[in-house]
Amino acid sequence: MSEKFTVTVKTEKRDKTIEIEKGTTFEQLSVNFRKEHKGIITIARSSNLLYELASEIPESMDIEFLDTTNYEGSVVYARGASFLLVKSIKDIFGMDTKIVIENSLNGNLYCEIHKDGVNVDDELLKNIVDKMHEYSKENITIEKPEISTEKAVKLSMQQGMEDKARLLKYMKISRVSAYKIGEFYDYYYGYMVPSTGYINNFDLKKYESGFLLLLPSRKNPEKFNEIKGFEKISAVFMEQLRWCELMGVKNVADLNDAIAHGHFAELVRINEALHEKKIARIADEIAARKDKVKLILIAGPSSSGKTSFAQRLCIQLRVNGLKPHTIGMDNYFLDRDKTPLDAEGHPDYENINALDLDKFNQDLSDLIDGKEALIPSFDFILGKRRVGGTPVKLDKGDVIVCEGIHGLNDELTKMIPNEKKYRIFISAMTQLNVDCHNRISTSDSRLIRRIARDFRSRGRDAAATIETWRDVRRGEERNIFPFQENANVIFNSATIYELSVLKVYVEPLLMQIDATMPQYIIAHRLIKFLDYFLCASPEAIPNNSLIKEFVGGSIFDVN
Repeated sequence: MSEKFTVTVKTEKRDKTIEIEKGTTFEQLSVNFRKEHKGIITIARSSNLLYELASEIPESMDIEFLDTTNYEGSVVYARGASFLLVKSIKDIFGMDTKIVIENSLNGNLYCEIHKDGVNVDDELLKNIVDKMHEYSKENITIEKPEISTEKAVKLSMQQGMEDKARLLKYMKISRVSAYKIGEFYDYYYGYMVPSTGYINNFDLKKYESGFLLLLPSRKNPEKFNEIKGFEKISAVFMEQLRWCELMGVKNVADLNDAIAHGHFAELVRINEALHEKKIARIADEIAARKDKVKLILIAGPSSSGKTSFAQRLCIQLRVNGLKPHTIGMDNYFLDRDKTPLDAEGHPDYENINALDLDKFNQDLSDLIDGKEALIPSFDFILGKRRVGGTPVKLDKGDVIVCEGIHGLNDELTKMIPNEKKYRIFISAMTQLNVDCHNRISTSDSRLIRRIARDFRSRGRDAAATIETWRDVRRGEERNIFPFQENANVIFNSATIYELSVLKVYVEPLLMQIDATMPQYIIAHRLIKFLDYFLCASPEAIPNNSLIKEFVGGSIFDVN
C-alpha cells in the first residue's frame, strides 16, 4: 500500500487541502491549478524555500505555485527560454557557435551570436524561432543530472563554452548540477522549468548588433515586454560592452583570472579612470551650455551611488569654472500631517506631492532670476519644517545641483524652462556576466551594495535590508524608472570589479539568515551567486570611488 500525506495549496481565491501519494512531483500537482493562474506556473514555494516543479513533494506542507506574473516565476521562465534559445542556435549553427546573453532591457534579453559568417537578420531569427517552437511542441524533458565538476568542465569545452569551463574551475565543489536537453548540457545559476513545453510564448527581434529575446510581460503575460522608449538605456549598455572589451573582462571567469594573476589593482585603476572621464565629459557638456543651464537634476534608484557622483560632478564643474550650490530636496518635505497617504492609509514619503512643490519651484525660479531665496531645512525628528532658512543667491557662473528620486519628473520643476535644466540619470547597470548564458541582475547588484552600506552606516542587518527591498523596488518602478529616458545623460555607476570586493562584506551578513526566516529565498540566491567570485581587497580602490560609499573610507560625506 502506497504512503500518502496531505498538502495545502494556496491560491488567491482559496486554500485547498489534497491527499497525495509519496513520489508526486510539484508539476503533477500544479496541473490541477493552472486555470487559477494568469501566467505559466514555473516554480513552487513552501515557507521560505523554492522547489523546482520536477522535484518530488517531500512531505506535508503548504504550497504556493508561482507563475510568470510573479518575479521569481518570471525569472525561471526567462532562464528556460535562454536554455531553449542556446540549444536551438547550437543545433542550427554548430557547437562552436558562441551565444552571449548580455543584459536585460525592460525584461527582454539582449543577445549576440559570435561566429564567422553568421549575420543576424530577420530570416536567421525566423529559423531560430521555428527551431525553438519545434522543441517546445516536442515538450522535451529538461533533466538535471549531477556530474563531477571535472566532467562539467570537459563538456563545456566540447560544446564551445570555454568561459563556463573557466568559471567552473574556480568553484570549490567536486560536483555540480547541470541541465540537459537531449544530449546538450548547460550550467545555469538558478532554477529551471521541467520541460521545453513550458516555453511557448517568445519571439526574437533584431536589435543593435544582435537581437532581443522577447519575453512575456508580468502585468499581461499574453503580451511581450515593451521594447520602445529605452534608446538611452540601451546606449549605456552598449557603452558598457565597449568598456568590458577595453578592460578585457566580460565575465566572472575573466575577473577571477585578473585577481588570481595579480592584475586586480590595474583593473580598478582603468575602471575608475573611465568613470572619471565620463563625469568630466558631463561637466564639460554642462559648461558648454552655462549661459542657459542653471539647474542640474540628479536622480537614480537606491544604491546607485548618487551621493558620491553628485560630489564628484561638483568637483568637475569647478574645474570648468562653475560654482555649484547643492540644494537638498528633502528640505522641502511638507509637514508630516500634510503628507499624502498610500493605498493602505500610510504616509507615502516617496510621493512627489509629499514635497512642497510650489515653494521648491518658487525658490528655484528666484535663484535663476538672480534673486535671493531662503532655502528651508526640515526637522526629521519633529516632522516639521524649521522656521526661517538659509539665504542663497547665485552669482555669475553659479549653478544649482539637486539630487533626489523625483529629479527627472517634470512635475518637480514645472515652473523652470527646460533649457535651464540638465537632467542626469544614474544607476548601477552591470554588464559583467557570470558566463555567456548567465547574466547578472542589476537589481541584485544594487541590493548587495545596499546590504553593505546599511550595515556599515546604519547598523541594519541583511535581513532588515532585504525585508524592505520589495517596497524600495516598487517605489523605483513608480517614481524613477518611468522618467529615465527624460535624462540628458545616463551615467552607469557599476564597476566591473565591485562584487569581488563587496563579497567580503556581504557574504557573512547573508550567512546569518537561516531557512526559518522569510528573507531566506533571496539570501540563499545571493550566497550562491557570490560563490562564483574570488574575494578581492578594497585597498586598491581610491577613496573618491563610488564604491567607497558602500564599503567605507570615502572622502565624501556619504552617510
